[in-house]
Amino acid sequence: GPYVLVTPNETRREQLQQIAKKELDDLERWKKEHRPGRVTLVPQRLGGNKSEAQVRQNQQMILMQSKYQKKHKREEYIKAKKEAEEAEILKKKAIQREKAERLEVRRRQEEMQRREMLFEDQK
Repeated sequence: GPYVLVTPNETRREQLQQIAKKELDDLERWKKEHRPGRVTLVPQRLGGNKSEAQVRQNQQMILMQSKYQKKHKREEYIKAKKEAEEAEILKKKAIQREKAERLEVRRRQEEMQRREMLFEDQK
């Protein structure tokens, strides 16, 4: 099918390229101006006064303690979850018990009314 060919506007293209080049140059200049300077630290002794063996033993102890802490935390979570489930079950049982009691009271009242009506009919 037929199509239309739009010729590029050379002056507009050159203007856009100049603007883009100027912005890139500005960005590079800003980066150079705001480059962080050198960091100078006073030399100091690191590591403390413990031997390497003592440090390794301390790390091993911390690792073992963290294992037990994780285990204890997990056990507490499981225990709390079980308690919450048991509380929910007890709550549901109490609701069912109340319903059963109300039903029993209603049944007794109906039985009493039926007996009274029977007694009146007998009279």
